[in-house]
Amino acid sequence: MSDTLADMITRIRNGQKAQKQEIIAIFSSTNMRVCEVLKKEGFIEDYFQQGDIKKSILIKLKYYNGKPLIQKIEKISKQGCRVYTSSTEIPKTIGGLGSTILSTSKGVMTDHDARSKNLGGEILISVF
Repeated sequence: MSDTLADMITRIRNGQKAQKQEIIAIFSSTNMRVCEVLKKEGFIEDYFQQGDIKKSILIKLKYYNGKPLIQKIEKISKQGCRVYTSSTEIPKTIGGLGSTILSTSKGVMTDHDARSKNLGGEILISVF
């Protein structure tokens, strides 16, 4: 698997369409950091690392009144076309209602945190 983040996003999207309570994603440090941000922002209920040799991430999905909390999640920066931005040009998702998750020199964080710390970086995903 060359792009584990894209695979995790697809598994989250498919899991919510199938009304799954939890999904299993491929482990990577970037995926763990993105899950940390998604949990902090309230888009997922929780996440856990599983296994010792072959690691994976168990992600508990979040619903409200039977509908998934994540309405849309998409990967912005692709392997063939990376998207970078400065702190002043970070895009807002749905006028600030959603979150854009960036990979900065200080770690993976939301667009709001990156603006407040005056950091730019690679735009990973957009979620609302």
